[in-house]
Amino acid sequence: MNVARNWWDDFRAQMPVAEKWAYFDHAGVGPLPGPTADVLIEFARDNAANGVANWTRWRTTVETARQLGAKLIGAATDEVAVIHNTTEGINFVAEGFPWQAGDNIVTLSSEFPSNLYPWLNLAARGVETRQVAAAIERVDPAAIERACDDQTRIVAVSWVGYMTGWRNDLAAIGEICSRRKIFFFVDAIQGLGVFPLDVRQLPIDALAADGHKWLVSPEGAGLLYVRQSRLDMLRPMGVGWNSVRQSGNFTDTRLDLKPDASRYEGGSHCLASICGLAKSLELLVDIGPARIGEHVLDITDELCERLTRAGLPIASCREGERRSGIVSFDVPGRDPLQLKKDCRAHGVIVNARAGRMRAAPHAYCNDEDIDRLINAVTS
Repeated sequence: MNVARNWWDDFRAQMPVAEKWAYFDHAGVGPLPGPTADVLIEFARDNAANGVANWTRWRTTVETARQLGAKLIGAATDEVAVIHNTTEGINFVAEGFPWQAGDNIVTLSSEFPSNLYPWLNLAARGVETRQVAAAIERVDPAAIERACDDQTRIVAVSWVGYMTGWRNDLAAIGEICSRRKIFFFVDAIQGLGVFPLDVRQLPIDALAADGHKWLVSPEGAGLLYVRQSRLDMLRPMGVGWNSVRQSGNFTDTRLDLKPDASRYEGGSHCLASICGLAKSLELLVDIGPARIGEHVLDITDELCERLTRAGLPIASCREGERRSGIVSFDVPGRDPLQLKKDCRAHGVIVNARAGRMRAAPHAYCNDEDIDRLINAVTS
């Protein structure tokens, strides 16, 4: 009797890591799908054997990644730049914005350092960074609005918090920004690829995310979105030979910037990472983030139920759309960093943040993986 396979079983079959590990660290560094690993090997072998002879072929993966990234978030292709990482994208916005002394930017006290330091670094330019209190990452959009005034130029928040997985209400925060004419920036790294996002339906002016977490891609490649109407508002940063319309014609040295987001791709691309990003995006876009997100929430709901039965307190909010793929929990009497190491001896990859364990399963994880995690943290 043939039993029909679910799409998540097919996804799992493309994840070699599942053969050995119960992998719960996609909020840290995600493992590569088999097809992504294959294309990286192919790139390396081709480069070793042929050098630059097939460069044009690999260069096309930049455009593939751009197109798939745009499709993932509902953007126009020319609104997407292929960058190195989230930090780079945030700095492009922070340093390129037309600040005036006395301006301020509003963010959250719980932000990952990459979405805090670039804003704090603006103090020398007379820009104040206001941090809205967000105990265990939870924040009411009204509190964000109360922190804003007539000098607030940017609101910068993470879509999903990295510690406990609180998923911010981007529609509510975006409405505040739109009404008050404030630039809205989103660090999307902990949600992109897992949950649907449409920048045509949300007033997001810019967002950044790199691929090495939920996009199960190599480190060193990511995406920056800048709404077309905002592009010329930002002073281009990191400009180089590839930022201009005549890129490749090195004797024409006019600073004639490209009219789209690819102006941020100033120098040579990290083609090895980008070809992997393109292959992983192909896999995830084909499945669809709506299906992925629904299944990830099913998995994390089951995980939370099992943790509760085991007497392990959960710090993450598990209510409606504030849920995410991250589950933060306590193991009373155990040091989280030591427990993280002990779990590896049981074939379980999990992480620790802010004094708690942090489990982050992707859609290919299953009940057997949850069993292994529960056994590892309770043994």
